[in-house]
Amino acid sequence: MRSRDYGPDVLAPAARPRPVRPPEVELERDLVVEDVATGFCGAVVGSENGGVTLEDRHGIRRVFPLEPGAFLIEGARVTLVRPRRGTPAPAARTASGSVAVPRHRARVARASRIYVEGLHDAALVERVWGDDLRIEGVVVESLDGVDDLPSVVAGFRPGPGRRLGVLVDHLVPGSKESRIAASVAGDHVLVTGHPYIDIWQAVKPASVGIPRWPEIPRGQPWKEGVCQALGVEDPAQMWRRILASVDSYTDLEVGLLGAVERLIDFVTG
Repeated sequence: MRSRDYGPDVLAPAARPRPVRPPEVELERDLVVEDVATGFCGAVVGSENGGVTLEDRHGIRRVFPLEPGAFLIEGARVTLVRPRRGTPAPAARTASGSVAVPRHRARVARASRIYVEGLHDAALVERVWGDDLRIEGVVVESLDGVDDLPSVVAGFRPGPGRRLGVLVDHLVPGSKESRIAASVAGDHVLVTGHPYIDIWQAVKPASVGIPRWPEIPRGQPWKEGVCQALGVEDPAQMWRRILASVDSYTDLEVGLLGAVERLIDFVTG
C-alpha cells in the first residue's frame, strides 16, 4: 500500500531548483556597472570584440568580457548584451554632467542643508545642480554673507543625519572668510569655497562673451567696477547676462565645480 503522504519513492533525491538566470540588460553608453570578479565600477564607454569598456570616475578604462552574470547594476547581478537593434543613444545628462533620471519625482527634503552666501550664488547652483539636488532632496538656502555664519551654524544645530554644507566666496588662506570657516568646521559641518572675489567670476569669461574679467582696484566695489569696465549701467542687467550664459558645468571654473560637488557628497553621505 502506498502512503498518501509521500510520493512513490520516499528515498528519491529532492528535485533541485533551477538556477535563476540573471536578467539581460542591453548595453547603453554611460550605463554604470560593476564587474563582479574585480569590483571595478565604471560607465560604459564602448564595446567591441565580445567585450565592454568601462571608465571609472578617475578616467581609468578597462575592458571586460561580456559573460553571463558578470556584472552588477545597483547590487543586482545582470548579463550585459549588445543592443538588438540600432545604436544606443547616449544617456541624457543634467546640467551638472550627471546621468539624467527621467520622470523622477523630487525627494522629500533632507534635514541636511547647503548654505551659500547670496542670491546670485543660489541661482547659479540651482541652474547647474538643481536637478541633482531635487533628486537627492537637498535644499539650498542663502546666507546674505558669512559674517554671521557662527550664529547660523549654532542655530542650525548640526549633528548625525543633519549635516550642514556652506559655500563661501573668496575662500583663500589668510582671508576673513577662511578664519570664519575654520571657526565653524566640524564632523557635521563642511565649509568649502572658491578663490574668486565674487560668484560672477566663477563663470568662464568666454561663456559671458568677454576676453577676461576686469581687474578692479582694491577698495572699489567689485561688481560696480566690473559693470563700469564693461560698459554696463546696471549690475542687475549684468547678472542676468551672466546667468543666461550658463547652460551647464562646462561654463563654470573648476574651482567652483569641485567646491559644490564636495558639499553635495557631504550632505548626502
